Amino acid sequence: MSKTHRGPRLVAILLAGAAATAAAPASAETLADAISLAYQTNPNLLAQRATQRALDENYVQARTGYRPTINFQGSASYVQTRTPRAAGGGLIDTNGDGIPDTPAGSGLVESNSAFIGLDFNQPIWTGGRVAAALSAAEGDILSGREQLRQVEARVMLATIQAYLDVRRDQEALRIRKLDLEALRAQLDETRARREAGELTRTDVAQSEARYAQSQAALSNATAQLAISRANYALAVGQNPGDLAPEPSLAFLMPKTVDEAFSVAEQNNPVLKGQVYAEQASRARVAQARAERMPQASLRLDYGFTGVVTPFDQGKYTRDIVGQAVVTMPIFSGGLTSSRIRQQVERNNTDKITIETQRRSVLQQVTQAWNQLIASRANIDSTQQSVEAAQVAADGTELELKLGLRTTIDVLNAEQELRADQLSATTAKHDEYVASATMLSAMGRLEAKNLIPAVTQYDPARNLRKLRFSLGYVPWEEPIAVVDKAVAYPPIPQSRTVPGEGAVGPGLQPQPAVAPPVEAPKK
Repeated sequence: MSKTHRGPRLVAILLAGAAATAAAPASAETLADAISLAYQTNPNLLAQRATQRALDENYVQARTGYRPTINFQGSASYVQTRTPRAAGGGLIDTNGDGIPDTPAGSGLVESNSAFIGLDFNQPIWTGGRVAAALSAAEGDILSGREQLRQVEARVMLATIQAYLDVRRDQEALRIRKLDLEALRAQLDETRARREAGELTRTDVAQSEARYAQSQAALSNATAQLAISRANYALAVGQNPGDLAPEPSLAFLMPKTVDEAFSVAEQNNPVLKGQVYAEQASRARVAQARAERMPQASLRLDYGFTGVVTPFDQGKYTRDIVGQAVVTMPIFSGGLTSSRIRQQVERNNTDKITIETQRRSVLQQVTQAWNQLIASRANIDSTQQSVEAAQVAADGTELELKLGLRTTIDVLNAEQELRADQLSATTAKHDEYVASATMLSAMGRLEAKNLIPAVTQYDPARNLRKLRFSLGYVPWEEPIAVVDKAVAYPPIPQSRTVPGEGAVGPGLQPQPAVAPPVEAPKK
């Protein structure tokens, strides 16, 4: 983000509380709109996609083990040799005239040469080294894709949380304003009746105290809404407008806890990512063992050799050397064996971690399921409480006019009603967030399920493009087949674990309540 645009956005976030009272836009913003914007612009998600594309390069780098390398070589050398006279240096022809010279100190010989050429090397068989490296790279890429799904789920959950927080706090602010208005009217009425001699100074003081408390509560609600709006801007990328009621998540929710467990074990990104990590570490065990195997390659050298000075192009010799090279490791001082043991233990760790992650996933599902059940029960109880508190408040106010109740009784009834209304709002918020948390634990909180109409990011597309990028040669395919087939022990392959397909129809706006249709008159 440029500095030009960053400043106004930060100012907008800081002034979110003031914007809460601004006029709402003509059309309401839906939860699907917020998730779509976060899916396309959230920096954490964009950064993870870039990380995944960088991880794809490991596959290309591993595959270069099947491809040829061409190097340019050039060298120039000068050699000067001095031979003492005691060693026969006086009998050496130092100037090349065919007559041995006898210098006073030693014989002197000078020579120079140059070489320029190309070196071509093509691996034929790597003993399974490259095949194992490719399998490990594929496992890492698959594990990285699951990490991308984890980040996507966190962004989706944070967006839903922020959206519900703003709606909850907007409703809380509305209730607080109504409470303040009601208490203001109650205070005015109490003062008027005090002047008429119907009430005492104590009644007025009680109303004034409750009015002051309501003012403080309204200030706190305004501040809390500003905080929630800032959190929304952080997750989505813009300040919230007029937010539409959240749509139902029933199409994604499991019918039983057993179904939730089954889907989570199949689809949870943390668990699947660990399975792929184990596949990658298993391939690295095979890669370490392949270091004991021989490897073969073809080599071709083409170059020219001659004297630098005096330069004579016609005296340069041309060399063409073709070689078939077989290398067999014999003794490495225990290095290869140590690497094998190291990779075996790392693979053991990954195998054990799969069970750790599976238990963790089941724990998350259990916690989310029970939290969801509690939240749904809380909705019913708070709704009943609101209805009862409303009846009590209306009755207490009527009884006050009849002289059967005191002012403090009315104030207490109104306070209980507002508290129950706030509890009911919070209960609906908590139930929806608990549902989203359950879907996250199951691995269903994804863009393909929530916003299927939006173009989905395909992490496999980049790898398909890199598969035949610059450097690809057609003969690497048969070399790869031979390298994998002849390897001993066999190279384990990273395989995709089947997951769950998209679950439709996606987030749909809550339908407007249609007015009842009257039966036609006869």
